[in-house]
Amino acid sequence: MKHFIVEITYKVSFEELQGVLPSHRAFLDEGYAKGMLLMSGPQNPKTGGMVVARANNEKEIKEYFERDPYHTKNLAEYRFVEFTPVKHSELIKSWIE
Repeated sequence: MKHFIVEITYKVSFEELQGVLPSHRAFLDEGYAKGMLLMSGPQNPKTGGMVVARANNEKEIKEYFERDPYHTKNLAEYRFVEFTPVKHSELIKSWIE
């Protein structure tokens, strides 16, 4: 598995996202159920969000996020940064390995 930080940058104000927020969070729930996502949440200030994710490759994670309602409604842009977790807490050992 490859690991990624996904940086989501809103193209509109956080207030304008409120109508889409429930479907965005439901979309993220799918990723959690599939074991692709470890954590997610808005940046402070709320100009975007951050996701810690994993996938077989970058293509797979990008294809997954193409279905995000924020993407399909052109409300956000995404940046995918692959990284190698060399050190980690025992709490997430099974997720890393």
